[in-house]
Amino acid sequence: MRVQALGEWGLIRRIRRTIGSGAPGVCVGIGDDTAVLQPTPGAWLLATTDLVIEGVHFRRRSAGPADIGWKAMAVNLSDIAAMGGTPRFALVALACPEETEVEEVDQFYEGLTAAAAPHGVALVGGDTSASPAGWIVNVTLLGEMTGAPRLRSGARPGDVIAVVGTLGRSAAGLAVLEAGRRPDLPGDVLAEVEQAHLRPVARVAEGKWLGARDAVHAMIDLSDGLATDLGHIATESGVAARVALPRLPVAPSAGAVAQALGLDALDLATTGGEDYELLFTMERSAAEAIATGLGSATGAAVTVIGEISTGTPGVQFNDAAGRAVDIGRGYEHFHG
Repeated sequence: MRVQALGEWGLIRRIRRTIGSGAPGVCVGIGDDTAVLQPTPGAWLLATTDLVIEGVHFRRRSAGPADIGWKAMAVNLSDIAAMGGTPRFALVALACPEETEVEEVDQFYEGLTAAAAPHGVALVGGDTSASPAGWIVNVTLLGEMTGAPRLRSGARPGDVIAVVGTLGRSAAGLAVLEAGRRPDLPGDVLAEVEQAHLRPVARVAEGKWLGARDAVHAMIDLSDGLATDLGHIATESGVAARVALPRLPVAPSAGAVAQALGLDALDLATTGGEDYELLFTMERSAAEAIATGLGSATGAAVTVIGEISTGTPGVQFNDAAGRAVDIGRGYEHFHG
């Protein structure tokens, strides 16, 4: 059987069954935003790793070496943020073609350290290798948490579903970069969506703040798209999730790009992916206080977009009249 027949998450489930979860000190292994380890009682270690590959996650015609470095770090920072943790140490592996200019490697690490510096992350090692074709980057990031990590499996019936920030900007930025023509839009709009795609900003401070609130039960970062990532929470928690499409905080810039390029703004927001905003569930009674508190602490907006209930695990999107709407799924590796 080829991995294409399994799909990305089928392959992950197969690996999880093969490896198991009985190793000493492993509290949460494969299947969440990070591993959760307990090398000594009371000291939680968070560990995550992500690949960034030329032709899959970026194109060299639109992403410079500094952009690649920034994004490689940011996607890992976002995983630590989704647990409510503090990122600490990074290991970076880079494979690039032999003909790569040394200055390009310098720029790569400049972008990477620029993304890491605001969070006090130390680069403590890694590896380099020649690549026969294209750039391949792997960052392993270690973090820590003193409280209880916010897992995908923590959602409870009665919770509301909320998102930090806005949706669709990264997908809109990719659409602009891939369009082959510049849409007739203001320069600041184009710059906003392109920056969101090339240099996403991880919600580390927001994740730490939310992770310290007992009323927040589950959290995930939006890397593969709202439809897919909320599906992970529903599956891991064994609950049903309902989302009201009119409530989605679609970024105005994403809406403008969608109109200019003949795209569906809701599709960008629900399946586009790589927004790296935080999606979480919380007690309904705490929603107003948490939205106000997070706004005061970090300046970030919180939007309640739906609710968790009992039922068959999965996600349902409803229109303004409450009718179910068929929404595609987000990005998945190995999907044919």
